[in-house]
Amino acid sequence: MFRHVLIALAGLLALATAGCGGQQDAPRAPLILAAASLQEAMNEAADAWAAKGHARPTISFAASSALARQVIAGAPADLFVSADEDWMDAVERAGKVRQGTRRDFLGNRLVLIAPAEAGTPAPGATVETALAGLGDGRLAMADPDSVPAGRYGKAALASLGLWARVTPHVAGAENVRAALALVERGNAPLGLVYETDARASRQVRVVAAFPPGSHPPIRYPIAVMTDSAAPDARGYYDFLLSAEGRAIFARHGFTEPGA
Repeated sequence: MFRHVLIALAGLLALATAGCGGQQDAPRAPLILAAASLQEAMNEAADAWAAKGHARPTISFAASSALARQVIAGAPADLFVSADEDWMDAVERAGKVRQGTRRDFLGNRLVLIAPAEAGTPAPGATVETALAGLGDGRLAMADPDSVPAGRYGKAALASLGLWARVTPHVAGAENVRAALALVERGNAPLGLVYETDARASRQVRVVAAFPPGSHPPIRYPIAVMTDSAAPDARGYYDFLLSAEGRAIFARHGFTEPGA
């Protein structure tokens, strides 16, 4: 695990220093570490920021757990957007969050998905009936021990009395987009992902939604990192939290935090 963190840290250092040899006077673009489920929305927000005449932010997407470990290990970053509060808590305890900048940013929902062309489960299935038809198949989900989407999913399944039954069938993935890909490729008949992930793919369909009360509220906190040095970092942070920025994420299905 530590070796993987060192490799990722080296990659982020390369991102932070890229281009320094060519334009010495050009301000560095903000470096954003963002949960994997934010890909489409965060890229659209970065494009909107660049259209205003700013340098387009450089964005690294991965599981919040992996990103948090990288920050704690010393990886350079200007902003961190986690898919849950626990990993932001860990970064804050390590002294990496600039005081007064942590905010609850977004919310999301949990759903079960199947390949778009699959005939089962039937539309309108409940979580219970969909999983009852799993048979010997696998349930793709993010790592339930460390990745936010997996932890939310485990909590939801446990609250519905299904976790013990489903555990032998879980195909754990490094992040929620990797779980989505397993269903897209037909390697798993069912997947547990965020609603926004399902909306981002034409290769899957939602077969059931988890009751909101079955798991802790899904919150994406955002914060400026202590060592942030990019001149535009605070401006981009303010843009993301503005009505204009939030509208971009709403178009992709994200909700207000805790909704």
